[in-house]
Amino acid sequence: MDLKDKLLSSFLAFENNVDLDHPVHDVRSEAIKNFEAKGFPSKKEEAWKYTSLNNIQKVDFSIFPKQENTLEYKDIKQYFLHEIDTYKIVFIDGVYSSYLSETTHDGVDVCLMSAALTKPQYKQVIDVYFNKVASKDESLTTLNTAFSKEGAYIYIPKNKVPKKPIQILHLATGTEAALMLQPRNLVIVEENAEVQIIERHQSLTGNEVLTNSVTEIFAAKDANVDYYKVQNDVNTASLIDNTYISQKDKSIVRVHTFSFGGKLTRNNLNFYQNGEYMDSVLKGVTILGEKQHVDHHTLVHHAQPNCESHQDYKGIFGEKSTGVFNGKIIVDKIAQKTNAFQQNNNILISDKATINTKPQLEIFADDVKCSHGCTIGQLDEDALFYLQSRGIPKKEATALLMYAFANNVLESVRIPELKTRINKLIAKKLGVRVGFEL
Repeated sequence: MDLKDKLLSSFLAFENNVDLDHPVHDVRSEAIKNFEAKGFPSKKEEAWKYTSLNNIQKVDFSIFPKQENTLEYKDIKQYFLHEIDTYKIVFIDGVYSSYLSETTHDGVDVCLMSAALTKPQYKQVIDVYFNKVASKDESLTTLNTAFSKEGAYIYIPKNKVPKKPIQILHLATGTEAALMLQPRNLVIVEENAEVQIIERHQSLTGNEVLTNSVTEIFAAKDANVDYYKVQNDVNTASLIDNTYISQKDKSIVRVHTFSFGGKLTRNNLNFYQNGEYMDSVLKGVTILGEKQHVDHHTLVHHAQPNCESHQDYKGIFGEKSTGVFNGKIIVDKIAQKTNAFQQNNNILISDKATINTKPQLEIFADDVKCSHGCTIGQLDEDALFYLQSRGIPKKEATALLMYAFANNVLESVRIPELKTRINKLIAKKLGVRVGFEL
């Protein structure tokens, strides 16, 4: 039985454990029909031209964990941003861990999708927001929708700001020989509210893990959202991360994606601007080695006038690693006075590493300021010579230049302790000594 057939048969078992009378059941049923019709994407599709899921489909993944596992905080402390106090939503093999989590209903809701999807007090919000911005057509998103049950539910009411940032941590223990996880996150930030969120997926062993994640984010008028994705997993873990964002007037949403680990990572990041005077910020750093593969697909759809978007992705690729960047900006005819910027810069430090980059603009308005560009090259030999002439060995000089190249993306990170952590992760990945380990 291949993975698609296994998932379709597992859906029948999944339905036995959910409320079939709940309105979400109809959403799930439609979603599984879509996945059944389309299956897994292939390289024949333009959007997946450089990323193959064939090897993943050959693995005999467990769809549901066979047992609940527990972990001690001291054993996983390194994966938390433990330098500051935060709310925490922790999942172990897809199952919520109350022992490791710290949730709240004190003026804001930081809790679980399983509660939001089943308890009456959340029904009105779920009816308005759940599966409303996520794609109804993209097969892996609909697969996640079909199995949507658990994940993070974050609701920030009008004029509210949580007392501290929120961490979402998905842990895989390796109890199963191979495990597939499908977390579903829903983030709603109402008018003039703010939130900071850090999300991480982490395997604790070398067993195969496939995570197919979907996050929906709704930013109302004057809302401010910072979302940070830390992807530094082991080389047997694969992640398909689908994020859909709907913005209203004068909102600001920033998403930073730091891709350092994992076997295969696909990031689908989609912004839909549904108002005026808003800003969308997409920034990323990718540093790969060995045979790692990271594919960034971004979309910013400017549907109203007087809005901005800024994309800045940087990649460093060594050994036999491969990278993909496909960024699309769409400016509708009505979206006059749009200011859209997109840049993708890459350094290849191995003649066996590859990067495929395709920035795209589709502009239907005539009074706009839009630019896009990409670079692929090697380190500046003059700068390298200069550092060596000052007594810095070539290996260290090379690492310092790469560090400087990647590090300026961190300027817009608004949590100082996270900026320090990522700064040191970059340094470690590049071999720059800063006296820090993770």
